[in-house]
Parts: sequence; C-alpha cells; structure tokens
Amino acid sequence: MVLVNKWDLVAKETNTAKEYEKELKKRFAPFSDVPVLFISAKEKTRIFKAIETGLEVYESRQRKISTSQLNDTMLKAIQAYHPPVVRGIPIKIKFVTQLPTAVPSFAFFCNLPDDIKQPYKNYLENKLRENFNLSGVPVRLFFRKK
Repeated sequence: MVLVNKWDLVAKETNTAKEYEKELKKRFAPFSDVPVLFISAKEKTRIFKAIETGLEVYESRQRKISTSQLNDTMLKAIQAYHPPVVRGIPIKIKFVTQLPTAVPSFAFFCNLPDDIKQPYKNYLENKLRENFNLSGVPVRLFFRKK
C-alpha cells in the first residue's frame, strides 16, 4: 500500500487526488493493484483508514482459499477466455490449487505448462485478484504438468 503524506499542503481542485493516484499507478506499473491513500500526519487525516487498509491487505495475504472454490471460479474464467493453442495443440488447464507458502501462490495444472505466455498469466492473476479480494497482495502463479 502507498501512503501519500503532506496531503494537507497540496492545492486541491476537483479531481486532484484521482489524477495523482492515476499518475502514481502508471509509475508503479505493472503493480496497478496497490491501494493508494492520501494522508496528513500533522492533521491526522485518514490515519485510521491507513491502518484499516493495512490490516485488510494483511488479512488478504493470510487468506487460504479452498481448492474447490478456486476451481469453481477459475475454471469458469478459463472457459470464458481459453488458453492459446500452441502448435495445433490446445492448452488445457485441469485444476488449480493454492500452495502452502507465505505469499499467496497458486499452482495451475495443465498439459503444456511451458507454453503459457505472460498475457494469459496476467489474465489469470487479474481474475484471482478480482474474485478473491487480493488487492495489494503479491500473487505468484506456477504452471505444472498434469
């Protein structure tokens, strides 16, 4: 999470915070899923919101998602946007499970794990973040042979 301090000293217009947040996220690319909060330590503005957001990110990082719940959600996303066909062979993702690591890590079991390209990995990561509230949490994806 990113805290922008001294926000009380900035001359504000209608969309100042949104424009500044947009610029920050552009600079943080590809990490666009980071919560950004504008605070003032001197004025004590949004200090408690920063603590609450930090706790939410921490809880999201500790969350364990059941294999059945992961498969129900992710296999629907895979059906909506199929993996690419490589050398005339369609990539088939059979199932997904969460690995027991400190950082949320997910193993996708498929027939051609080495042929899955970065854009499709990004799609799967975005679907995980979207469906399981992993905002601000680093996520690792692994593709294994099944």
